[in-house]
Amino acid sequence: MKNLILTIVFALSAFLGYSQENGITITVTVDNLTSDKGIAAFALHTKDTFMKSDGILNVASTIKDGKVKITFDNVQPGEYAILGLHDVNENGRMDFSENGMPIEGFGTSNNVMAFGPPQYEDSKFKIEDKDVELSIRF
Repeated sequence: MKNLILTIVFALSAFLGYSQENGITITVTVDNLTSDKGIAAFALHTKDTFMKSDGILNVASTIKDGKVKITFDNVQPGEYAILGLHDVNENGRMDFSENGMPIEGFGTSNNVMAFGPPQYEDSKFKIEDKDVELSIRF
């Protein structure tokens, strides 16, 4: 019986030891969503993926009381930017009016609000060796 218990303990500790994630956690909060309808979707981008493809990590969350908090786990040190979208109708993309203006809320890291699409250089931030917390305004 003692051997069985020791075997289980060693197996669990080996499993848990390998399952631990390495890297940085980025926590993002948004507290100014206009409704609880739909989802809030976020994508972590590098310069190569920003406004060109899906992010290297993508997270979506439901909204409660106009607020959402998400995390990107196991992020390696480097330079990144985050794009966020309030996908009200949950169609997986940003919707635009006939004149080309977005009709769903969005935001980027560094909270840059400019005319035209977001730019990587304005939205980028660097992570090195500690967890990061960001607040994004939509």
